[in-house]
Amino acid sequence: MLAEQQPLLRTKGLTRRFGGLVAVSDLDLEIRPREILGLIGPNGAGKSTTFNLISGFYKPSAGELFVFGENCTGRSPLAISRLGLVRTFQHGSLMRSMTVGDNILLGTIYGVRGSAQRRARVAETAEMLGLTAYLAEEAGNLPHGLQRLVSIGIAFAARPKLLCLDEPLTGLNQTEVANTLAVLERIRDEFGCSVLLVEHNMKAVMRVCDRIVVLHHGQHLATGTPSEIRADQKVIEAYLGHRHEH
Repeated sequence: MLAEQQPLLRTKGLTRRFGGLVAVSDLDLEIRPREILGLIGPNGAGKSTTFNLISGFYKPSAGELFVFGENCTGRSPLAISRLGLVRTFQHGSLMRSMTVGDNILLGTIYGVRGSAQRRARVAETAEMLGLTAYLAEEAGNLPHGLQRLVSIGIAFAARPKLLCLDEPLTGLNQTEVANTLAVLERIRDEFGCSVLLVEHNMKAVMRVCDRIVVLHHGQHLATGTPSEIRADQKVIEAYLGHRHEH
């Protein structure tokens, strides 16, 4: 198999137990080069646990994790991020009292050598996210939608091969959602970066994702294109009663 065709990330039988509760059970998942993959499911489906497993924040109870072809089962979050997998956190990861520029600069610490190169990387990242006008502003003073973009900017400043976003659209209005989705498409199209999107906003997921993985009660329920997932009877049944949330 050619390197380009190998999945960037693959899990085999990934399982995580908390005491008697099996939060994720026997999950096989793969993320391919240059794709936006959505991870969805009703509340309590195991999305956050899966996200924490693949970024190294939880160690699996069973199963294996391969990142860029390397067996990363049980490796630390830092070791995994240095390979090129960077994640955001649900409630943002920005430093509120620092400027937008200094926040994005934090993201360049491991990936970029030399202060001139770092400044150039900050400028390029800000331009792509539409944040150039806000570089000198304190991040905590920005509207919520722009703070969300700053969090993505910090993660993307390292130019990862795989960017994992934990509910980046929460609390955004329709215009901000559309802007953020356009940013994700640019990240994929212009930088060849794959994106894993854990998200509740079903409309947005259907609009931007190349493929979607559906979890239910910690287990894999379905994988497919947005149109395949929309028509999947198992998925429709899992979401009945959850419709009002979306």
